[in-house]
Amino acid sequence: MLVVGGSGYLGGEVCRQAVAAGSTVVATHWRGAGDEPGVRWERLDVRDRAAVDRLVAAVRPATVVNVAYAYAEWATTATGAAHVAAAAARAGARLVHMSSDAVHGGRPEPYGDDDDPSPVFAYGAAKAAAETAVRALAPDAAVVRCSLIIGPDARSHQVAQCLRALDPADDMRLFRDEFRTPVGVEDLAGAVLELAAGGYAGVLNVAGPERLSRAELGVLVARAHGLDPAGLRTATVAESGTARAAMVVLDTTRARELLKTPLRPAAEVLAPH
Repeated sequence: MLVVGGSGYLGGEVCRQAVAAGSTVVATHWRGAGDEPGVRWERLDVRDRAAVDRLVAAVRPATVVNVAYAYAEWATTATGAAHVAAAAARAGARLVHMSSDAVHGGRPEPYGDDDDPSPVFAYGAAKAAAETAVRALAPDAAVVRCSLIIGPDARSHQVAQCLRALDPADDMRLFRDEFRTPVGVEDLAGAVLELAAGGYAGVLNVAGPERLSRAELGVLVARAHGLDPAGLRTATVAESGTARAAMVVLDTTRARELLKTPLRPAAEVLAPH
């Protein structure tokens, strides 16, 4: 298995679970290799098509999992995804590509797996472009749309933000009116590996079972870390003055029917191991 972007939070968990399941894992990094035992690390710039081609040709993976992205960089998130998809297709490798609920612009009704993207900011547009490229170049690939990725500690960017909003010395605010369906990193990685071993093609929503505002998530994080939720600082999207999708809820009916991996509630995911 080749895990592109394996040094990130989700990528590291995919590597850990894959090694534990007996897979031979090669993973890529850009700024620094991870510390997951049993993984062979390779530095890769996914923006460099020739470099992607050389690595895939050298590794000859049966499966490629692409979790690489850069929040503010189109070339990594969109163009890089196209490079990985094209190389995986030429190698005949099974591809699982990680996307995001950021492709959606927000609405009261939940989004199904087959709903078209409607991004309202640059990162969502880059993720939507990546999906289009992947589905064109590797039509048998599984494209996973996930929501906020959480876990029991501050390695999760989302948990770290919540802890900042509980710190009196920090100016972080959590929105009371921005809703998502947070998913546990272990659950998401397990789902990715299930899909890697299967034949599902197309988009699949993989997210948690509950709709939570960012402020509600902050309360759960506070309780899990033994902190007083009363100290949580919050705001509204309107008060922030930013263009954001307020209500993005993923319908995971298909994933729950297809996958054996449980998608647990946030309070269970956040509880210390």
